[in-house]
Amino acid sequence: MTGIAAIPSSEKPKALIYTPAGRDAWVAGSLIEEAGLAPIAAADLAMFASSLGDDVALGVLTEEAVRSTDLRPIAAWVSAQPSWSDLPFIVLTMRGGGPERNPAAARLSEVLGNVTFLERPFHATSFISIARTALKGRLRQYEARAQLEALGEGERRLQTALAAGRLGAWELELSSMALSASATCKAIFGRDADDDLTRDDLIASIHPDDRDLVLARLRRTINTGRDYSIEHRTIWPDGSLHWTEVHAQLYTDRYGSARKLVGVCSHTTARKAIEENLRRLNENLEERVRERTREVNAAHQTLLEEVAQRERAEEQLRQSQKMEAIGQLTGGVAHDFNNLLMVVLGNLELLGKHVAGDAKATRLVDGALQGARRGAALTQRLLAFARQQDLQVKPVDLAELVSGMNDLLRRSVGSSIRVESILPATLPPALVDANQLELALLNLVVNARDAMPEGGTLSISLREEHVSGEKSDLGDGSYVVLGVADSGIGMDAVTLKKAVEPFFSTKEVGKGTGLGLSMIHGLAVQLNGALRLRSEPGLGTTAELWLPATAWRPEVPAGSEVAIEQAASRLKILLVDDDALIAMSSVDMLEDLGHEVVEANSGSQALELIRSGQHFDLVITDYSMPGMTGAQLAHAAREIDPELPILLATGYADLPAGTDFDLPRLGKPYNQAQLTKEIAKAMASGSAPVLRSATGAGGSDPTAPHVFSDAQRTL
Repeated sequence: MTGIAAIPSSEKPKALIYTPAGRDAWVAGSLIEEAGLAPIAAADLAMFASSLGDDVALGVLTEEAVRSTDLRPIAAWVSAQPSWSDLPFIVLTMRGGGPERNPAAARLSEVLGNVTFLERPFHATSFISIARTALKGRLRQYEARAQLEALGEGERRLQTALAAGRLGAWELELSSMALSASATCKAIFGRDADDDLTRDDLIASIHPDDRDLVLARLRRTINTGRDYSIEHRTIWPDGSLHWTEVHAQLYTDRYGSARKLVGVCSHTTARKAIEENLRRLNENLEERVRERTREVNAAHQTLLEEVAQRERAEEQLRQSQKMEAIGQLTGGVAHDFNNLLMVVLGNLELLGKHVAGDAKATRLVDGALQGARRGAALTQRLLAFARQQDLQVKPVDLAELVSGMNDLLRRSVGSSIRVESILPATLPPALVDANQLELALLNLVVNARDAMPEGGTLSISLREEHVSGEKSDLGDGSYVVLGVADSGIGMDAVTLKKAVEPFFSTKEVGKGTGLGLSMIHGLAVQLNGALRLRSEPGLGTTAELWLPATAWRPEVPAGSEVAIEQAASRLKILLVDDDALIAMSSVDMLEDLGHEVVEANSGSQALELIRSGQHFDLVITDYSMPGMTGAQLAHAAREIDPELPILLATGYADLPAGTDFDLPRLGKPYNQAQLTKEIAKAMASGSAPVLRSATGAGGSDPTAPHVFSDAQRTL
């Protein structure tokens, strides 16, 4: 390639490549595309350096291409990156990895900063894994940039509002008595914007006749938490006398300890002069005095209302933080309950085999299994509520999803509300994250319930719509529309316009965060869809989620007969779980399948067994264990035996950050058929993770396995 390739129309993140030797550029470009990036090859190092920019997500170089060249242009760009940016580089080397094995790599590390060395020859999966990890890090940098820009915009709006009200902002840290003040605040006390203004300077500037009162009010606010509000005289450095009005509140931490005072101040000299002039007027001017006083009171009331609005916003923020803490607690409880259900389901399934000839016992076991499975479904929803993760978009049958939530939705709205469902069976699947969509639907249903305090009718519907050539917030194509309509009190036009704004809520304080509809709106936009609301006072509200439809069908699990046939051979399995009940249940299921099982109760004990020289056909390990997680155990075990198949059992929908390689997953709770199928998959895939092609509009089937050519496997 002799120049920079055009950016693909799909607008994938860009990877800049400079690998001039042989077929390196072509092979690296192919693997970069598999990692989900758009390759852009540079003909020489000067073009590589000039093409660097914030829109580049990854740089790929070969060590020999830059070994003896002038890297100052690249170094200058790297050092000039903004604070949010740390562009990742991958350097392909023939002489070993990092600076420890290849001293020449130290120079590249100093120049590039965020660099990963990859020794050739290497497997294609290693390159793709490193590239995807680098892409994830770059995307997080882009998110940080967006957040910084949003914070900056919010700060500018706040400063504009304060400037419009001619208010100065200040904060006083009680531990150090350090004072920070805005330029307007300094001007109110006669200082320039660049002048230092300490607490002692501020106290010294107060008129001697007012100083004791100010200090007494400050002590009362710090000791009792009462609002600080006072007006006093101030002597400027030039000796002139001025009036200042100050309002503040005490900020405490979550333990109730006083941390700082946060307040505003305003210059009221003009107002005081007017009041004094009015006071001196004769009785014929009393009406004018009253009129001016009303204007002053109106301005004062406006200020108090602004302070009250800020207090309400702070209360809503505290409520949101409380909900976040509840979500974390819910996730922990649900995970532990998931483990208990694992034991119940496993033992009931094995018990069912032993009472196969007893009709009553079989019926009782089946009933217990159904109840345990319903509990497992509930815990999965609780785990989905508690997690924070990227969207996992897949083709989903929305009619099946809504039907599966039927019991939960009816329990959520209560007996006074009639629930109607209109779910056509011929709709195409939608590209969504099923767990997040369940949360959104539950939120809409709860909002509808709260809008019908005296009862009413709740309607949940699905339909297909086609968008073509319309000037709207949706692109052309087919959409599945999920609608939730109520017969409640409805909203007027002003309320409807603000409904999706963060922290806006019509509910009483403590009964809503004002984040529900804004979160649903954000989910719809992230899924390339939209949230549309219609409402009128007294006629109820209709919320519609427009979600992109797809021709891809949801992946159908393989039949149990195939799984049992694949797992027919006898294996020697190392089972690792710190929970004795779960370990006992899993061992019983594995032995019932005819396998030989060796049990370990911790990651360190499992590593000792692997190092002892015993041969294991498969390792099944729990993820959440004290001391060493299942992912850490897998890393250590692969260093001892790279070909050892490993199956990771976990009840979490997504593993925490840091689990940087793929392992076959066994979701908890699992039954014997699921265990058999996942063992067969793990044994079939061996130590290499299964790679799948990226999903996207106009792409190939996201469930089809990808096969590398010989040229793509190594460089």
